Amino acid sequence: MNETIPYDVTIIGGGLAGLALSIQLAAKGYLVALFEKEHYPFHKVCGEYISLESWDFIESLGLPLSQMQLPIIKKLIVSAPNGSMLKHNLPLGGFGISRYKMDFELKKIAEYAGVTVYENCKVEDVVFGDEKFELHTVKGIFTSTVCAGSFGKRANLDVKWKRNFILKKNNKLSNYIGVKYHIKTDFAGDTIALHNFKDGYCGISKIENDTWCLCYLTNAANLKNSNNSISELEKNELYKNIHLKNIFESATLMFEAPITISQISFAKKAQVENHVLLCGDAGGVITPLCGNGMSMALHSSKLAAAAIGEFLQHKINRQQMEELYTGNWQQQFGKRLKAGRLIQEGFGKTWITNMFIGIMKKLPFITNLLIKQTHGKPF
Repeated sequence: MNETIPYDVTIIGGGLAGLALSIQLAAKGYLVALFEKEHYPFHKVCGEYISLESWDFIESLGLPLSQMQLPIIKKLIVSAPNGSMLKHNLPLGGFGISRYKMDFELKKIAEYAGVTVYENCKVEDVVFGDEKFELHTVKGIFTSTVCAGSFGKRANLDVKWKRNFILKKNNKLSNYIGVKYHIKTDFAGDTIALHNFKDGYCGISKIENDTWCLCYLTNAANLKNSNNSISELEKNELYKNIHLKNIFESATLMFEAPITISQISFAKKAQVENHVLLCGDAGGVITPLCGNGMSMALHSSKLAAAAIGEFLQHKINRQQMEELYTGNWQQQFGKRLKAGRLIQEGFGKTWITNMFIGIMKKLPFITNLLIKQTHGKPF
């Protein structure tokens, strides 16, 4: 089928950034279409902890967080591979909610706001010409004045566009895997824990329905050295941290198999490619040790909505829109991503992590400084 409706904005990818952007633009009266290759609701690899900096913004989108009885997380535990543990309060804190629930709720809000949501609809190519975008999808061809991409950490369009981070050979920043479970356990509901192991770390925090999210990141070499078996990887490496061993051996796993993602890159990315504004992980992936990806995705959607609105109101031209968005994005997130890349390049050395946790336990003001780097301000 060929779609004849010319949209004001098309959005590729229906995660947090794409859905939030679509809701904001539809609220301003623009004709918006969103394309998602999956069918809602669905699980995805994510730590499922959101900084409280995003609370008011999310509620402004129409999601009544205050009525959802979600776990509020105010405490942090960090353990070293040798089992040494740091405990600290989170000045701002966060809350837990699964992507399965949150994305689905935002999708319903988007549709109610007037967004046309195309599910099971993969975008195979984007062509820009004569100030219009042409999206080639499995459901036909769609056109729009503005196009935004919020298609996650790595997608077919990244490869097609030959983005810089795709062309770079695998290095310390570019070949990670993520693994997520939902579990039943007796871990404290007001605490998020980050347990380190060789070349990786695992987060655990509570979400809705008396359930916890357990999600870990490691490099692909760890998996390869365990015969590409996730269960072997967990026994060979994660279990060496006694806290992780106890969690895995006592918890009830709620998935038959974990949710996984591969080829995660923390390398630097551009925020605009082929005139497409990139939000969320498509514009830059923050390392879990140094930032809150869900809040960044939501905040980037607010920046994009403002720039797109200025353009569609003919207050600025396309080049100015792209520069405005890129400049504001860099101002908000540039330092956080740079710090994250520096930490990620050095992470994985067991003795360094053990030593660093030992130092942080003795110098809590350093811990405070690091926590402030990982949480932004309310927006």
